[in-house]
Amino acid sequence: MRAERLLHRSTYILVFDSAGHLLVQKRTMTKDVFPGFWDPCTGGVVQAGESYEESAERELAEEMGIRGVPLETLGDFYFEDTRSRVFGRVFQCAWDGEVIPQPEEVQFVEKMTPAEILRRSPLEEFTPDGLLVIREFLRA
Repeated sequence: MRAERLLHRSTYILVFDSAGHLLVQKRTMTKDVFPGFWDPCTGGVVQAGESYEESAERELAEEMGIRGVPLETLGDFYFEDTRSRVFGRVFQCAWDGEVIPQPEEVQFVEKMTPAEILRRSPLEEFTPDGLLVIREFLRA
């Protein structure tokens, strides 16, 4: 899919703690796209036959170990760059519990405010689709 830049669907979940910080992932260096980048969104590719909602729940459990949390849909968008073409659906949730990062995909998780993400983004590598979500859906 990525090698041929095929159009696909993905989920983007903004995970907030009660203080208003986002749980931001530092991606592993083995990721096929944006290795080592910060990602303000949990989520991933929607599998064949899977709804956006099912994908969001699965990805949240796989990447962060978060299960059974209500997800609020914020909306849909289209993103395209030289590596990817994606229809995305954005969700948000609140979580103050334990986070268990998936070692194959997530090096570690750091808490950041949306404003801090935007401040740091010119100097550090953040996923461009994740930054679009921050800018478009949070109006930070």
